[in-house]
Amino acid sequence: MSRFLSLTLIILTAASCLSRQTGVSVIIQPEDPPNIILVLTDDQGWADVGFNGSTDIPTPHLDRLAGQGTILSNGYVSHPYCSPSRAGLLTGRYQARFGHDCNMPYHGNNDETVGTPLSETMISEALKKQGYRTAAIGKWHVGDHPALHPPAQGFDHWFGFPGGAMNYWGDQTDELRTIYRNGTPVAPENLSYLTDDFTDETISFITDRQTRSPFFVYLAYNAPHAPDHAPAKYLERTKHIEYGGRSVYAAMVNAVDHGVGRIDSALIANGLKENTIIVFLSDNGGRGQYADNGPFRGYKGMLFEGGIKVPFFITWPAGLPMGKTYPEVVSALDLFPTLVEAAGGEATAFSHLDGQNLGPYLRGQKSSAPHDVLFWRAVGGWESAVRDGDYKLIENTRKGRTMLFNLADDPREQKDLAAAEPDIVQRLKAVYADWDRQNIDPGWEDPHIEGSLKAERRWEAQRRRATGPDRMRE
Repeated sequence: MSRFLSLTLIILTAASCLSRQTGVSVIIQPEDPPNIILVLTDDQGWADVGFNGSTDIPTPHLDRLAGQGTILSNGYVSHPYCSPSRAGLLTGRYQARFGHDCNMPYHGNNDETVGTPLSETMISEALKKQGYRTAAIGKWHVGDHPALHPPAQGFDHWFGFPGGAMNYWGDQTDELRTIYRNGTPVAPENLSYLTDDFTDETISFITDRQTRSPFFVYLAYNAPHAPDHAPAKYLERTKHIEYGGRSVYAAMVNAVDHGVGRIDSALIANGLKENTIIVFLSDNGGRGQYADNGPFRGYKGMLFEGGIKVPFFITWPAGLPMGKTYPEVVSALDLFPTLVEAAGGEATAFSHLDGQNLGPYLRGQKSSAPHDVLFWRAVGGWESAVRDGDYKLIENTRKGRTMLFNLADDPREQKDLAAAEPDIVQRLKAVYADWDRQNIDPGWEDPHIEGSLKAERRWEAQRRRATGPDRMRE
């Protein structure tokens, strides 16, 4: 067996080298299930990586890995902000199916009914049944109550914090902002900088070869989400950025890049590189301050492209093409069936999934697009969107506004076609309504509602002061 495995590794390595030298994708499906590392960043802008055109933030390791795999240039998440987006990614289902299309209330006393319910199957649970060792490392934020923490959702190992936001030095402020290792709080003096700590824990897990089981790591960095914290070693790499806020944000992104590079080096050193899948994406569009979502309109929290289109790549030297860019529309919902199939399972066993297995599309075995239509719903329909082909309809019920864009002609969503194309508007409204009938109401009220209404009231008061009563009457 050891001779067979050694020969297989030699063949895979040779095939990978031939691919890099010739530019031709040589794919030999491995006999053993692949290891899987799913890297998720937090509030990172589409243009904040070199492989999407960034020139100020150094991301050499991410760029190299993207070049070794397939860049998903038209990749979306299923929600414009954190908790619902993660719920969709982990279950492969539109989170509105199970009422998780709101962030959870911030008071920290949420019970087991607030969050992704245990009745939903997560990627971790599916892979665990296929013999994988599983780990959740980093930010959780899909269930505050201990009954909904990673150990209850198919993860053998957990190192991270349950809540939505936390400082980067590990200072504990409440039960949601405490670092736990398998349910036990980790003393702050045993932590350094969370991005580095999460990287260290990942390397420790993947290099623990006590068993020969393949591993699945869900590595959810909280960077570059606020607060803006970065140590000197990363700030040194972004000191060329004159705008201070952007420079600190860039250092946080660079810390992630450095961490992913270290993980890749650990894979190589342990002979795991060729048969390991690495997926990289952000949980939603970049934050409104300091991130760069260009050339797209909007940012985190919005259903414009800048709020839901994310940096996204997948690499698997032994199983997927290298040096490719895939231009068709894909979704984070696709990761569940894609990874289950890559691991040797049958995604069709999960008939409720909304995603598609991307493997045949990325290998060129299917020429059609994975999706004809994608949907988004926030806060039970406070805001919604549907993309059908090149057309995208956005409805904002609280503002009573409907917008239609042709993304092929207008990717920056500058020209609203709603008034000029009423038939398309009505057709897409009907398509969305048919989809939404399969969903349920949100299970709790979104804490963003109060904040959004306060912000709108502040903006309206500022506008009134700037324009004066006579202008307002006009």
